[in-house]
Amino acid sequence: MTRDDLKNQVIDYLAGKLTCKEVTEAITDYLEGSLSFVEWVRFQMHLGMCFGCRRYLRQMRLTIRTLGALPVEPIPPAIRDELIQRFRSWKGG
Repeated sequence: MTRDDLKNQVIDYLAGKLTCKEVTEAITDYLEGSLSFVEWVRFQMHLGMCFGCRRYLRQMRLTIRTLGALPVEPIPPAIRDELIQRFRSWKGG
């Protein structure tokens, strides 16, 4: 076996062992930097080949940024009650 064959087998192994479902389950660990090196490499290789997972990662980053920008003060009780009422009537209808 040549060195290139071995390198290709390693790449195939790393890239081929992570499914889209596994990527979505690992997003939080990835964003928090808690993946092992091998998991991180697999994750990156999957992202390099999967547009859908790259899009999902962008959506998660945007969600985190958006939620982080929300005001700290609580929703006024009247607005909260109105939102709950609207949700209940929407869900029931």
